[in-house]
This record gives sequence, structure tokens and C-alpha cells, in this order.
Amino acid sequence: MSQKKEIHQFLLHHLDTIMQNDVAAYNETCTEDLTLYEWWVTPHRIDGLPFHEFMMNVNEKHGTVFGAEGEPGLALSQAEMPVRLDLANLNIQRYGDTAIASYTLMISTALPEGVKVASHNESRVIVKVDGNWKVVHVHKSPAWQAPHIPSS
Repeated sequence: MSQKKEIHQFLLHHLDTIMQNDVAAYNETCTEDLTLYEWWVTPHRIDGLPFHEFMMNVNEKHGTVFGAEGEPGLALSQAEMPVRLDLANLNIQRYGDTAIASYTLMISTALPEGVKVASHNESRVIVKVDGNWKVVHVHKSPAWQAPHIPSS
């Protein structure tokens, strides 16, 4: 298997653990000291796994998917609101036991009024720890022209 294909398969598995709200499998694909920047959540760094564990547990309880764009107050389950994930412009750079995957994440959600697509740019830093690939850092940014300086 090519080196980039190995990372690509790991990345798809990692993202699938999020889509399936599988906290145990997600934790197996990350290091405990995971760091993240998620621009729509907070402008500050998020440290560790508990933040996503909480979100995934709540989403699983409600049958929803993290990042799927439903209407506020619309209580549809994943069965009623199918979700598709795509990675546009995927680029994988590998340097020994470290890899960086960068892409535009597109999450398409089937809503009663039609398909809605949410997207943002992501970079995931992946390292091999004890023979297994793990995500150590995630950085997300808007996939639209955000202002350089916030409006006052």
C-alpha cells in the first residue's frame, strides 16, 4: 500500500468515527493531548478529548451527526436526515512518521426542503505512535472569504 493511501484510509476511518458518534473508536484515532482550533466554536484552542466526547455522546443520544447542518429546532434523526461527507482538494504530505492532511470538508445533509452543504477548510496533523496513526492537531478555518479584521 502506498504511503499516502495508508494515511488517506486512516483519515477516512477517523472521520467516520465522528460521523458515527463512536467515542471509543474516535479516542483510538487521537492522542490524549489532541489540540484543535474550530473557528465556529471558539476563537481559542481546544485541548484534549472531553470536548468532543460530550458532543458525540449528545449527538448519538439524539441520532444526529456533528457538523450536519439542520435547521434550529428541527428534530430529525440521522435516518430522516441522511448525511454525506466529502474531502475536496485533499492533499497529503508525509514526512516519516508524521503526515499532514489538508482539504475542504464538505458535509451534505438531506433536509425536507433539499440538500444543504456546510464546508470548511481543515488541516489534520497525524503521527505514528507505537505503530498506530493518531491525530494530534486539527485546524479549521472558514471556506469563505472571512474578513481579516472583525467588524466592530
